[in-house]
Amino acid sequence: MAAAAAAAADDPQQQQQQQQQQQHQQQLAPLLDKIHSLSDLELAVLLSLIAHEHCLISTEADSVDELADELRLVATRTFGLTSVIVNCHAHMTLDDFATALLIPPLSSPTTNAKPRSVSPYHSRSNDPPLGSYFQPHPGASTSATPATATATPGLKPPPHSSSIIPISPSSVAPTHPPPPPPPPQIANIVLAKHLDRAPRAIQIQALELLRTRRIFTRTSVHAAPKPFLLVPVLGAPSGGQARVTPHLNDWLYIAHWHDPADGFANLDDEDDDDNDDNDDISNTFKPNDPPTTTTTTTTDNNNTNPDDSASIASGTSVVKRMTPNSPSTTPAPPPIITEADLLLLAHLAQQARVDVDVARYQMNIITFLRMHRAVAGGVSPTATQHLGQLMRSLAPLHGLDYVTPSLVGLAARKVYLHRLAVVAPERERSMQWGSELAAVEALLEGVGPEDVVDDVLGMVAVPQ
Repeated sequence: MAAAAAAAADDPQQQQQQQQQQQHQQQLAPLLDKIHSLSDLELAVLLSLIAHEHCLISTEADSVDELADELRLVATRTFGLTSVIVNCHAHMTLDDFATALLIPPLSSPTTNAKPRSVSPYHSRSNDPPLGSYFQPHPGASTSATPATATATPGLKPPPHSSSIIPISPSSVAPTHPPPPPPPPQIANIVLAKHLDRAPRAIQIQALELLRTRRIFTRTSVHAAPKPFLLVPVLGAPSGGQARVTPHLNDWLYIAHWHDPADGFANLDDEDDDDNDDNDDISNTFKPNDPPTTTTTTTTDNNNTNPDDSASIASGTSVVKRMTPNSPSTTPAPPPIITEADLLLLAHLAQQARVDVDVARYQMNIITFLRMHRAVAGGVSPTATQHLGQLMRSLAPLHGLDYVTPSLVGLAARKVYLHRLAVVAPERERSMQWGSELAAVEALLEGVGPEDVVDDVLGMVAVPQ
């Protein structure tokens, strides 16, 4: 044993792996503080981005709009990703759905000055450097003709005004047309609100988008960006009742139910920021401000206030007057979770170890779910793959490099919430053996997927 341990210690490959694990743990330590400050909604999106999968998020029907706005802020503030809200309805067409996924490309900063057209005459830069246009060269006559005297008083004619001759258009340098604007692209996070109300063809098109990562329009093909996340935002009485078309439903990674009583943190913060901005504007625009206060206005260069120009020139102004139309120069804050953080978490999730007892516990849960009397249709193999993927992704979020039985139970609640279908009483298994329908109805009354998962987790023995 000692010789084997010494040989393992001398193995350079194992030493390199240990050094990499220590390095990853050091990088994970500051990241855990940020992860522990995230809300449940942000954690659901984070787990989906780590696994490169898609999730379903539901709430009460009256709070779907607030939930969609909250997820939009989560995409921007927490992860720094683009997002779009797609309002699905029963009369939605395929073209409507494909167009709603697109966002305009980020425009490059341009100046307000318009491009000047090419003049058919010689430019002043081609003339000999004898003088400026407004200041004649030495030796030029200062007498003006009647025609030039009546044009603009105080201005002198150009020194070689008589030598200006038209040139042929062929001698003008050819101008290249501006490059076409980049085409619109699919947002990183698509929030499909009320996707369950959309026609079946729309939901199948969404499934095709998840499988092929591209969507066709009438004129072009749009590829999904990286990362890409589709989030159906549904309204339902409970998390187990929120679902879409069966094939699309099985493709979704996890499901999360958000209780409106838990609030919408980012949406509340945005409302507070808007109220603070309005208060600042109202406090800045005071009609009874004393005239001794020097203010400056951020406006267009063509509409410069003389008082503002004097204030800028003096260099003593400390108060600037902002207008609602003036663009904000404050840069957007960096996201909480960066792309490097996602890559690190994904790598650690792949390296998470699963003990044989924990793997047996996972398989027992799957078997009990398939054999449960309240489950109709069993459990799909895709759900089994997602369960193993999720329990590994949860390990680095808890600062672990291995999977515990509690993580398996937590993953089972998220993976099977939208997948398990409760059987109808008349099709319950014991009806074949002579059970009474009334007794079966009483047994299944009020039973949902959440209850089935809790029942199974209570029956399966936890490894010690």
